[in-house]
Amino acid sequence: MTRTEPSESAPGFAVCLTHDVDRPYKTYQGLYYAAKSNPGYHLRTLLRRENPYWQFEDIMALERDLGVRSSFYFLNEPSLLETGSLSDWLEPKNWVEHLGRYDLDSESVAAAVRDLDEGGWEVGIHGSFRSCDDFDRLRAEKRELEAVLGHEVVGGRQHHLKLGPNTWRYHRELGLKYDASPGSSSENGFQHGYRPFRPFGDDFVVFPLTLMEVSLPDPGSAFDEAWAECERLLDEAEANDAVMTVLWHPRYFNEDEFPGYRRLYRRIVERALDRGAWVGPVAGYYRTFLAERDSGEESRETETESATAGGAGRSPSP
Repeated sequence: MTRTEPSESAPGFAVCLTHDVDRPYKTYQGLYYAAKSNPGYHLRTLLRRENPYWQFEDIMALERDLGVRSSFYFLNEPSLLETGSLSDWLEPKNWVEHLGRYDLDSESVAAAVRDLDEGGWEVGIHGSFRSCDDFDRLRAEKRELEAVLGHEVVGGRQHHLKLGPNTWRYHRELGLKYDASPGSSSENGFQHGYRPFRPFGDDFVVFPLTLMEVSLPDPGSAFDEAWAECERLLDEAEANDAVMTVLWHPRYFNEDEFPGYRRLYRRIVERALDRGAWVGPVAGYYRTFLAERDSGEESRETETESATAGGAGRSPSP
């Protein structure tokens, strides 16, 4: 396993922006949240036609205003009724996945996929919960997403950050160029190093996840504390010329339900740009700085924790 080498054409650090599209529709979650707090609001969201978790247009408008683009990873969770066995049906966690699933080829989701792609955003794969250990399942999900998108995807991230012993080999065999799964939903930081790495020493690259929004203090009640943590990560990234990868699930841009998260995301992007970071989608970073390798380039071993990373400025806009 080798770390990627810095590119002389891309001085400074980078921030890769990503969004895992787990649940674009609010369904059974409304009943769960209503039992915990604010039942009137959550029950109304189940009855009205407007969907509070459908945030694609708002995110696109926000990022367009900032002059950046990001990666959207779409999930294609198989129907439990079609693929599950009797033992699968008796497992509660499988029903949690099933009840929240959506169809990629539905008119609204397919339109969102194409709008993102045409606008310069990356559309990638969000491998379903079991696909990390199922090559055929992962291949089918990739094909179905590409059929909607109209071209091949570059990479993606596994659902729940779940990796198996052969997941990256499956990714590489299917023609994916990168994975962005290693990380945590409860801790943030550079536990996997400051640079993307090549697990096979070839062109397949892994981008560790630095920050997921749920690992932070709730910005709705503790914005200053949440921002202090984000600023600490930006400081560390800049000091080590790191590639920092950020995950913000689309539903967290709904200010009625998740106050403070949209504002916090915007501040992260603004501050990264102010510091001269390259900011954009993972595929953009890969294509710009990692896809074309010098055959004579030397690679460092995994133990090397700090290195200069690529990029300054905004991601390219169409």
